[in-house]
Amino acid sequence: MTAGGRPYRGRFAPSPTGPLHAGSLVAALASWLDARAHGGQWLVRLEDVDLGRCVPGADQDILRQLAACGLHSDEPPVWQSRRGTLYQQALDGLTEAGLAYPCACTRKDIETAWAAQGLPHERHAERVYPGTCRPERGGLHGRPARAWRLHTGAVLQRLGWPAVTHWVDRRLGPQQQAVEQAVGDFVLRRADGLWAYQLAVVVDDALQGITDVVRGEDLCDNTARQTVLQGALGLATPRYLHTPLVRDAAGDKLSKQNGAPALDVGDPLACLNAAAVVLGLAPQAGPLPEALAHWTGEWRARWVRP
Repeated sequence: MTAGGRPYRGRFAPSPTGPLHAGSLVAALASWLDARAHGGQWLVRLEDVDLGRCVPGADQDILRQLAACGLHSDEPPVWQSRRGTLYQQALDGLTEAGLAYPCACTRKDIETAWAAQGLPHERHAERVYPGTCRPERGGLHGRPARAWRLHTGAVLQRLGWPAVTHWVDRRLGPQQQAVEQAVGDFVLRRADGLWAYQLAVVVDDALQGITDVVRGEDLCDNTARQTVLQGALGLATPRYLHTPLVRDAAGDKLSKQNGAPALDVGDPLACLNAAAVVLGLAPQAGPLPEALAHWTGEWRARWVRP
């Protein structure tokens, strides 16, 4: 159970762009332990909305790797690529409420708008959308729609929320972000027709009754956007806990993009011990079920509040 009395439901939601690596196992183990420590359920969701980046067969590889480590979903896994109708319903509701709108702008259009305003651009940072296609600014200006965006200003005004969104991460403590200024009107459906991560994850967490999200701290920056979108859709906001990242020798986050090797689950206890150390848990000698039970007790003592 959660502190609020709701039955605990957590999830692990990898993208099948390749098999699990050491960093993704940390998030998987942490989310599993949090669910078990709370006496709750743990679900697996394959976040494959970006089919162009997904590797054929990687979803089954991930499920096999999890099973080898003793991490089994309490319900059949779901695939986001099969849930487009649900995302469309959410987008339609936002549009009808005046909280989402079509956008005709290309990346070059956004660059040009920034340059016209003389705004500086931090290298490698994505430019905040300037609101060119907002309805109150004339909408599409006769151009064809490309993407759909959340009208963050309208959402905050409708909800009566302040400009700065505050939340408390269970591990990182108090956090805040001014979504309209820092992120702007973020994309809900992309120009290529694919569903954006933010909309898909918010809809799925709600429909699956997720009360607690445990994931890597590189995703912490998404929390404010997701909170605003949850408010726009009238959905409950889960609790969040963001775990430490596994880094390579250069100090960069271990990821598939920078060549992280696939997790070798020939010795699952060794893999789990490495993940446990990142989470501040004591290595165990096994067998595997006893190690998982020990870590569950450690996790309960540290992270479960009466």
